[in-house]
Amino acid sequence: MRYAALLSLLLLAGCSSSSTWGWYVIDPTTAQGWTNVKFLVGGMWATIQISVIAAVLSISIGLLVALPGLSDRWGWRAVNRVYVEFIRAIPLLPMLFWVFYGLPIVFKSMGLNIPIDPFWGAIITLAVSDSAFTAEIYRAGIQSIARGQTEAAQTIGLSRWQSMRYVILPQAIRRILPPLANQFIYIVKMSAFASVIGMQELTRRANELVVTEYRPLEIYTLLIFEYLVLVLIISAGVRWLERRMGADERAR
Repeated sequence: MRYAALLSLLLLAGCSSSSTWGWYVIDPTTAQGWTNVKFLVGGMWATIQISVIAAVLSISIGLLVALPGLSDRWGWRAVNRVYVEFIRAIPLLPMLFWVFYGLPIVFKSMGLNIPIDPFWGAIITLAVSDSAFTAEIYRAGIQSIARGQTEAAQTIGLSRWQSMRYVILPQAIRRILPPLANQFIYIVKMSAFASVIGMQELTRRANELVVTEYRPLEIYTLLIFEYLVLVLIISAGVRWLERRMGADERAR
């Protein structure tokens, strides 16, 4: 409500000083404003799709990368460290360019004709880039579980994999849910980089509208408000999930 009130205040300020402000470009009570608002909001579905798919892939890849880092063998731990340090060192934008422009060339050199469109280019980049951070979150969460939990699970006949699946991971996931939510929010915000390779998501549509309307302040204000709405929804969903998981734990 506070953010909606702030946006309303800005709109009222624009109405009182039309020579400086141009809120009419996103005024839903006019035909032009409603058309612009629909065009901007229309990019939200693409942003949600990219973010959700990339987050699911990141969580899956991150777990696969984290498990070798918990091994007693030096070789497996080395695989984990090399992946994490290498991926974390690459800025998101250069990685996006490499995936979108360079990866098809790599495929072609291997005799494969696999084009990468902006949608999947953005997903692959976000998933891989974020997976290194997710892997560290998993590793820290798993290592925070007392070693006695694993020993107790093995004394009742569970294998190492079963102990991890049924005893350690459920407890670790409950602990790492907040940082995983932060990474999901990070993915949502970083999905804006997909605009530079032509993906018609929120930021790309805002850029195109700025070119035609010449009102960057008003249009980018609405863009920020759209991202704010998405982040607030994610935060509310995570808090609800935390409460549910907390209730489940108490019920046990």
